[in-house]
Amino acid sequence: MALNPAYDAIGKGFVEQYYALFDDVNERRKLVNMYNTETSFMTFEGMQLQGALKIMEKFSSLTFQKINRIITSVDSQPMFDGGVLINVLGRLQTDEDPPHNYSQTFVLKPVGTSFYIQHDIFRLSLHDSV
Repeated sequence: MALNPAYDAIGKGFVEQYYALFDDVNERRKLVNMYNTETSFMTFEGMQLQGALKIMEKFSSLTFQKINRIITSVDSQPMFDGGVLINVLGRLQTDEDPPHNYSQTFVLKPVGTSFYIQHDIFRLSLHDSV
């Protein structure tokens, strides 16, 4: 398979769609369709998860109801299997908590004429300091 020349548009469109679902507590459950039952991996704040059901269990355990998100940048790269590597840098605030910077990295794996999230790494940019 060749490099996908539309990788930048795919990355930006994916990020828009993903966060529209994630940030709406009533729509978040629909993200299950973006992950593979067995071969999707997620690291959420250091917690390793595999498979759509485990990932959705984690999402269901999140207690915040409201998200205010600002996306600073979306950087995408084509992959040799036709997939897309995406890195998101932004700032988010949940409920009444203070806002925090975050980064999220996705690997979209092609399947037919679409993609699924093969890898997803989310981390707040918090630093332990003395």
